[in-house]
Amino acid sequence: MSCTEVQGQSCRPSGRIRGKNPPPGQCNTGDDSECCKNGQMYPIYKCSPPVSGHTSAHLTLNSFEEGGDGGGPSECDNQYHSDDTPVVALSTGWFDNMSRCLRNITIYGNGRSTQAMVVDECDSTMGCDEDHDYQPPCDNDIVDASRAVWEALGVPKDNWGWLDITWTDA
Repeated sequence: MSCTEVQGQSCRPSGRIRGKNPPPGQCNTGDDSECCKNGQMYPIYKCSPPVSGHTSAHLTLNSFEEGGDGGGPSECDNQYHSDDTPVVALSTGWFDNMSRCLRNITIYGNGRSTQAMVVDECDSTMGCDEDHDYQPPCDNDIVDASRAVWEALGVPKDNWGWLDITWTDA
C-alpha cells in the first residue's frame, strides 16, 4: 500500500512531536513561515488524502532559493531553484517516496490553472529541528509553491500564503 492509499479513505495523524525553541537566528521567518514553539505539540502524518481527479489541498508560499525559508536544497535534485520558476514541494504522502520528483502537476486556484514541477517534500513526519529550519511539520494536504506559481494563478500579492486549491498529476 502506498502512502496515498489509506484504509477508509482517511488520513489521521500518526503521532505528535514536541516543539522546542530554535537557537537565536536559526528559524527563517521569510514568506510568513512559522517557527516551532517550545512545548507545543505538532501533529505528524505519514499519509496524505487520496489523490483524485482534482485533489483538494492548501497552497502555501515557499522560497526554494539558497538562503530562503525552504531550508536546504530540494530533495529531488539536491539543487536550489529560482523563485521565478514554477516549482512545488508536496506533503509527505503525496511526495510518495520521491515518485513525483521532477514531474509536473497542474494546480487549479483563483479561477486559473498552472503547471509546476515537484522538486521537494514538505515533510509531514518531522520538524522543529535544524534539518527543517526549526519549522513545524507540514500538514498532510500542502502544495508548497514558489512565487512563480502564485503569480501564474493571478493571486494578489497581499493574499499570498494560504489558498484553497485542487491539483492533479499533469
